[in-house]
Amino acid sequence: MGTLVVLLAAARIPLLAASHQDSLASAIQALAIAVPFAAIGVLVARRRPGNAIGWLIVTPALCFLLGTDAGLYGAIRYRLGYGLPAGQAALLLYQAWLPAVALFPLAILLFPEGRLPSPRWRPVLWFYLGLCGVLLAVVVAGALPVILDGHIQVDPSGQLLVFDHPHGWVSRTQLPIFAAFTGCWLAFVAAQVRAWRRARGERRQQLKWLIAGATVCLACTAASIGLGGEEGSAKALSDVFAVGIIALPAGIGVGILKYRLYDIDRIISRTLAYGIVTGLLVGVYAGLVLLATQVMRVHSSVAVAVSTLAAAALFSPLRRRVQHAVDRRFNRSRYDADQAVAAFADRLKEAVDLDSVRDDLAGVVQHALEPAHISVWISRR
Repeated sequence: MGTLVVLLAAARIPLLAASHQDSLASAIQALAIAVPFAAIGVLVARRRPGNAIGWLIVTPALCFLLGTDAGLYGAIRYRLGYGLPAGQAALLLYQAWLPAVALFPLAILLFPEGRLPSPRWRPVLWFYLGLCGVLLAVVVAGALPVILDGHIQVDPSGQLLVFDHPHGWVSRTQLPIFAAFTGCWLAFVAAQVRAWRRARGERRQQLKWLIAGATVCLACTAASIGLGGEEGSAKALSDVFAVGIIALPAGIGVGILKYRLYDIDRIISRTLAYGIVTGLLVGVYAGLVLLATQVMRVHSSVAVAVSTLAAAALFSPLRRRVQHAVDRRFNRSRYDADQAVAAFADRLKEAVDLDSVRDDLAGVVQHALEPAHISVWISRR
């Protein structure tokens, strides 16, 4: 399946070129999203073959590329008029990617062992799988009469134009289905948040990776949608934010494989600190520029230079203060360790007895790092 994902991603380039679309940007975006999805899914499936989550990660990537490639094939056949075979099959295949991708949120519910949190969730699982089947049946039933009728019209992506009609039965049927999907997704997230509040130790770190990945994925998706309708630099930013979707499978993969599991606290604290510092500096920079140019009537180039210097001068002290506050709230172990080391450095200035320094050093290391064993070697001369 992973190999097939790579082949389908590579096939997008000639298909996009043949359909007269922006092949480079679209192909790069597909590779940057689908291939990491598949790579994480294959890695999890190989390391944890009994865990269903690996398959739930790689399958959407495969179905996404299979459906979009089939859509491009159909666009070449019916929009540009090339006499390619199996055009109707390609149009049907395009419709199958949506319910297949809908399976991916099940990875959130089954995280991290690939099992349901409790037997009470079994009816919810069957209901959700039934929704996926109903969605597939609706899109196929809506597309099949149009395909068999012979008067086929598609948009550049290969989507049948009949689905663009806002008052058709397909649109009316899909609305409650997607509402039910949304309710299930919120229930999956709520279950994991509740589990995180009760978890301790390793399980809590695993759930932190899941929640952090989901947060980044949601933020990037919202930013991508918000900028998607614009052109130029905004459209480029939209494409960049779209790649952030892979944060969710990446967090799931790290949580399941337990690779560098305890780095999540450091990642969260650094992300929050630099995000807050960036926002504050942008606000200071913009405020100084507006103050200088609009109120004080300073030349714009001078105002920009002064504002840049001021922002640069504020960066280090502001980062230290913000990092200290963030560590105190979100990375308490690092904050406590830093406090212990700083207190030891103050005591060391007045220490004269070597044995007491050695004992104090061992105590600080034990408190800050919690090692299984401590040994101190001192050279006596």
